[in-house]
Formats: sequence, C-alpha cells, structure tokens
Amino acid sequence: MANGSLLAVGFEVVLLVGALVVLLVAVVAERRRQVWGPVVGITFLLAAAVGLWQWMTVQDGGGGLFFSMSDLAILRSPMVVMDGFSAFAAMVLGLVGFVAFLGSWDLQARLGKRAVEFSALMLLGVAGLHMMAGTPNLVVIFIGLETASIAFYVLAGFTRTVKGSDEAAFKYFLLGSLASALFLYGVALTFASTGSLTIYGADSIRNFFNLELVTEPGILLVGMGLMLVGLMFKISAAPFHQWAPDVYQGAPSGAVGLMAAGVKVAGFAAIGRIFVAGFISQIDAWAPIVATIAAISMVVGTVMALVQTDIKRLLAYSGVAHAGYLLTTIVAGADGLPPMWFYVGTYAFMIVGAFTVVSVVNGPGSADSSLDSFKGLARRNPEMAWLMAILMLGMSGMPFFAGFVGKAFAFVTVADAGYLWLVVLGTLTTVIGLAFYLKVVSTMFTDAERVEPVEASMPARFAVVIASVVTLVFGVVPWPLLDVVANAFPF
Repeated sequence: MANGSLLAVGFEVVLLVGALVVLLVAVVAERRRQVWGPVVGITFLLAAAVGLWQWMTVQDGGGGLFFSMSDLAILRSPMVVMDGFSAFAAMVLGLVGFVAFLGSWDLQARLGKRAVEFSALMLLGVAGLHMMAGTPNLVVIFIGLETASIAFYVLAGFTRTVKGSDEAAFKYFLLGSLASALFLYGVALTFASTGSLTIYGADSIRNFFNLELVTEPGILLVGMGLMLVGLMFKISAAPFHQWAPDVYQGAPSGAVGLMAAGVKVAGFAAIGRIFVAGFISQIDAWAPIVATIAAISMVVGTVMALVQTDIKRLLAYSGVAHAGYLLTTIVAGADGLPPMWFYVGTYAFMIVGAFTVVSVVNGPGSADSSLDSFKGLARRNPEMAWLMAILMLGMSGMPFFAGFVGKAFAFVTVADAGYLWLVVLGTLTTVIGLAFYLKVVSTMFTDAERVEPVEASMPARFAVVIASVVTLVFGVVPWPLLDVVANAFPF
C-alpha cells in the first residue's frame, strides 16, 4: 500500500467544498434554485467520479494511506485508507446522493429559500456516511456516524409546518443519540481490551488477536456487543428498529430516500470493516448473534409490513426485513462481503426510487401516505405506476430483477458458511413478503372512484428512471457488478 495520498479523502473534500460553494452561490444568486441547484448535482457526480478514480488507483496497486509517514511501509495508526471498500462505497454513495437530490427537487421547491440549507445538509450527510466506510479507525467511524446523523436529524424535521415532522425528528434524535452513545461506549471497552482503536495494520485490533491469547474476554465481548447494537440501530435491524416506521412516516418523503439508503450503505460498510476485518478471529462469538438478529429482522419486518396501510411505514418495515437479508451475508465472514455490496448497492437505488414515487403521489413534504392514495395510479400517471412496479418487484426478489440476484448470491454464500437454516428462513420470508409488494402493485392498477392526474417533475422522473434501470439491468446482466464487488475488500 502506498504512502500518504490526498486522493484518499477526495470524496469528503469534494462534498465539503461543494457545500460551501452552494451556500456562497445561493447568496450571490439570491437563492434561486435554477442557479445553485445544478451545483449540488454536479458536486454529487464529481464525488462519484472521485470514487471511480480511487477504484482505478486501487486496482492498479496504488492504494493510499492518509496521515501516514513516508518511511513506514505499514502505517501504525491509519486514520483514513483508500482501498476497494472505500472506493466502491464512494461510487455508490455519490450516485445515490445524486438520485436522492433529484428526487427531493419538488420538496425543495416547496421549501423556497430554505432549500439551499437542505441541499447543503444532504452533501454534508453523505460526506459523513463515507467517513464510516473509508476509515479503519473506530473513533473516525464514530465521527462520520455523528456527522451524518446530525444532518439527517435536521432533514427529518425540515418541514416544520407539517404535522408529525417535528415528532419524527425528535424520535430520530433521541434514539439515534442513544445508538451513538452505545457505539462509543463499545469503542471505549474495545480499546480497554485490546489497547488499540485501529481495526487493522500494525498495533491494531486484528494484529492484537494474532499475537495475544484472550483468556478472559468479558470486557471485549461487551464492547463488541455494544458496537454491534449501536450499528443495528442505525441500519434499523430488529429489535432495534422501533424508530424507523415513525420517522419514515413523519419525515418529508423527499428526504427519507437518502436517509433510508445512505445509512444502509454506510452502516453495513462499517459492520463489514469492523467485524470482518477486525474481529474475524472472534467470528465464532459474534456470528451466531448476528445470525439471530438477521432472523428476527426478516420475520418482524415481513410480518409487520403485511398489515400496514401506510406505504411509508410499509417501506420502513420492508427495510427492516432487508436489513435481515443483508446481515446474513456478514455471518459468512470475508466471503459475505461481495454479496453484501451487490445487495446493498442495488437496494439503495430501489429504496430511493420508491420514496421518490411516494413523494410524487402524496406530495414531497406530506406525512400522509395512505396506500389508498396509490389507487388508479396506472391511469393517473402510467409512467410512475410502471416504474414503481419495477421497484416493488425488485425489492420483492422476483427473478430478472436486481433484488433476486442479490438474495440468491447472499443465500448461496450463507449456505456455504453453514447457516442453512438462515437460508431456509430467508426464502420463506421472501415468499411471504411477495404479498405486500404485490399489494402495492395491485393497488396502483386498481380503478379509483376519482381519477385525478398525478404530475411528476422532470428531476423526479429522472430519479425514478435511474433507479428502475439499475434494478432491471443488474437483474438481467449482473456480471459486471459482480466482478466489481468481488474486489471491494477492506484489506
């Protein structure tokens, strides 16, 4: 691995500079969206391009360490790394952020002059998310976690005049702060046990287990458990999911897409880097716990989604189930990282696209999202109805959609790891889950008493089209992405 490289923090630099430029341009241009809006979109695309640059550099054998010393071949305490893991996360988060920004365009029109702060928070939140994926240091992971969380707390309550928005933000803040505190306490106990805050490298947690025999692992296990619980809150895995349905329902639909997708990507990146890269020697201790949480998440998410009449709550419980499917990949250790990346990378686009359609149908800032509002959508806006059908079928795991490839790839890997019972349970919940996804589809193609046209802006249409294309293309031709994720390792 190469010595210090500013490219390793290029993603964060682009987004932070972009946020400052957007605020300055908005002041000069009297906050006209037509002027500063393109700057936000270009910033997200530039950040994704930096991720691609990082990926090409890493594949050429030039992975970089930031804050390193020129005379050290292996950094003793790396704070930021550039590897396949961080580079792939940068590409996904940059593109997902761009799609989410397009999906929030109608909401920003309603926000008026406050919209520029909304976009700046989106940029800062995505920068924090990537910090979680691009560092092997537990403290920097926490800093990234808090940077993203604070931005999303504000976004959740940005529409202050909408009933339920303030409640959603307050619940998100309280439970999110609790999760962050648990994670930080786990970091402290891990440091007390191993003497290191670095996941791998010289004088690291991984190296500690290679050199030391832990005879009394009590404090270590508690530290690992608290870090795991803190991250489970963030990815809304059951039974730590209670905040998600209320927050998704109360927060503006135009903001929920990024909150739901970005946290999943960064959360699983952090789980993969910490537990697979750092605590792989302790896999017999934590893998059964992760498998149990995965099973609970799949069952709770599926069963609760079946009885929902609000589509935002339905998507929230669907996210709980998908967190369970994604967690199954973690129990397979290093072999589970490629299917994890394929699954979470494609799912992120699907969920952003789905919430964009909800924003179009119910209004970008509305907290009311009854499933009945989707009745007759096939006549009111055929384009949105068919695209939403593609996204629902993709998330359900139907063949020829990306969701099917992700689940199949994950289940095969998990079965090879010896967790066949988890595969059986995942298959059963997938089949049962078809009911609520198809319920959404059937509702859209059911005639309504009153047929009022649903208009979609060009940015919103573009966002849903991108998400649907990703769902279809990687469902029919998954091999290019499968080849990429095969190299997205954190070590």
